[in-house]
Amino acid sequence: MRLLAIETSGEACSVALFEDGELLDARHETIGRGHAERLVPMIGELPGRGRADEIRVSLGPGSFTGVRIGLAAARALGLAWGAKVRGYPTLALIAAMAREGRAMDVGVCMNGGHGEWFVQGFEADGHPATKLVSLPPQDAVTNLQARSIAGNRAAQFVELAPNPLNAIELLADARHVLAVPEGLITDVLSPIYGRAPDAKLPA
Repeated sequence: MRLLAIETSGEACSVALFEDGELLDARHETIGRGHAERLVPMIGELPGRGRADEIRVSLGPGSFTGVRIGLAAARALGLAWGAKVRGYPTLALIAAMAREGRAMDVGVCMNGGHGEWFVQGFEADGHPATKLVSLPPQDAVTNLQARSIAGNRAAQFVELAPNPLNAIELLADARHVLAVPEGLITDVLSPIYGRAPDAKLPA
């Protein structure tokens, strides 16, 4: 069985193709913006043009646009290939990358919107220890209690922390999708925005 992983929630545009649990090929580029232009060509560079029996795609949180681009591509390819499409939380992927197969607690801190950070704690088995929240940096440091902090805001988090912590600077990478606990993989393809919408309905 072949599985295609898609990660477009942050600065990186990342795809990976697996066969029977083994990585066949992958592409990973830090582009900031432009996921819509790069994603499909990157998939096309994979063996068999990336065709797979299952697709796993990031649900966020992260860039609203990036998450929607990944989901739209996954849905379209799933329909064209008759493939099953499932989603995973981005912060759980970051936590899995930080653990590198080790059993350890880890906190994840990623860039959010409007100057806030997305933060969430994860247990040694990769499952969430705390709820996902979006907070201003100083509040994020107070909220998240962990000895190791991973993500693209890990270094800044550690600088603000009152006690010495270990920073693991990471961007989400599709090559590590199979390390996300199976219990966190979902058939419900709803974006995880991590914060309330800015637009308000009129009273």
